[in-house]
Amino acid sequence: MSRVTLLALQVLVAVVCIALWQLLSTVPVFGKILLPPFFFSNPVDVLAQIVKWFSSGVIWKHLGITLTESILAFVIGSAGGVLVGFWFARQPLVAAVFDPYVKMVNALPRVVLAPIFALWLGLGIWSKVALGVTLVFFIVFFNVYQGVKEVSRTVLDNGRMLGMSERQLMRHVYWPSALSWMFSSLHTSVGFAVVGAVVGEYLGSAAGLGYLIQQAEGVFDVAGVFAGMFVLSAFVILIDYGVTLVERRLLVWRPTADGRG
Repeated sequence: MSRVTLLALQVLVAVVCIALWQLLSTVPVFGKILLPPFFFSNPVDVLAQIVKWFSSGVIWKHLGITLTESILAFVIGSAGGVLVGFWFARQPLVAAVFDPYVKMVNALPRVVLAPIFALWLGLGIWSKVALGVTLVFFIVFFNVYQGVKEVSRTVLDNGRMLGMSERQLMRHVYWPSALSWMFSSLHTSVGFAVVGAVVGEYLGSAAGLGYLIQQAEGVFDVAGVFAGMFVLSAFVILIDYGVTLVERRLLVWRPTADGRG
């Protein structure tokens, strides 16, 4: 399937869903509106709210703050996950010692951590970044750890037989093996970085998309809530596309689905 066809199908799904939403929230079915506007709003009102935000310039400040928090959380959490994941995978004793503690920290509810970070770091961006890091780090860590552990023993033995040093094995064997796992986790982490920033803003902030959504919710502005969620979704898609471009650049050696490199 060509990229154009795939994109067309993806757009078609969005158009159908939005059309159904508009229909069910404005046109009575058997004498009843199935999606009451008070609870679900409608696409026209949501679009009008988004246009109003961008035309007035109100959104840019909030978008910039959330973008900064999300990117910092994504970069710091991903870098930490990659480094610690490689370290644990290459040091089985260290991994065994810290295994219960990693699982314990990963099990902590992030909503509980949010007010603690706010207490420690204040209501500025760093409490939101810290929350996002806790979400991103473990996703990347577990994937990189597993990716390094999954290295083919045959490839490793052949490399050692050819006289490769540990540094060369790391560069030519371990790193390529972990890359696919790592980028798989990075695509998931993009959304979680944004979630961490927005949840932090929602719980305590004076700016950001989470703050906008919280303010809209406080006055029962359902269109504003959905508008904030749509802006967030577009925001995540753009960042994920950036990760995809980097992935294609670094994984040019990987065969595609049709068997070509």
